[in-house]
Amino acid sequence: MDGIIFDIDGTLWDSTDPVAASWNRAIQENSSLDLTVDAKILSGLFGKTMTEIGNELFPALPVKEREHLLNICLEQENNYLEQHPGIFYDGVIETIKKLSEKHPLFIVSNCQRGYIEVTIKSGGIESCIKDHLCFGETQVSKGQTLLMLMERNGLKEPVYVGDTQGDANACREAGIPFIFAEYGFGNVPDAEIRIHAFSELSRMFL
Repeated sequence: MDGIIFDIDGTLWDSTDPVAASWNRAIQENSSLDLTVDAKILSGLFGKTMTEIGNELFPALPVKEREHLLNICLEQENNYLEQHPGIFYDGVIETIKKLSEKHPLFIVSNCQRGYIEVTIKSGGIESCIKDHLCFGETQVSKGQTLLMLMERNGLKEPVYVGDTQGDANACREAGIPFIFAEYGFGNVPDAEIRIHAFSELSRMFL
């Protein structure tokens, strides 16, 4: 094992409440849609690409309008999270700091540009994360984004920690082991490696 790669939403933190607040404001101010999103709706969407989320939330809008509204939502989301960050799961910050002393740590997410930076800044863990990559930068599947990060950092045998079936599928595509964070948003019935709390990674890798 030459590196640990993390998902964000449902793995490191839960940002559904502040993201819902920022998106509802953006939708209200920039469209005529009669739509209110909440934490429950978002928790079912997190893990999908931004394009997929836009398609599911705004199917009635023409493609150009859908993309425009989605971009506004994402921009306002990043700005809002700087002042109203998500809530990190128990033990995440302490465990990340300990793991970073022995292993290179990375993040790969299906999020937009800027979201990872806001997350790690909120937790004060910028120096612990060696590199990161997201869908907003690559515009390809999560599996392909994983492979791009691995190639960029010379990783041969990393592991990935995530919380959704999409994460498991991405690991299968990239040919790397998947660790299922059971406390997150998703369900992965056939996951072979599971953690019930983030701090369990200390026992696995320290």
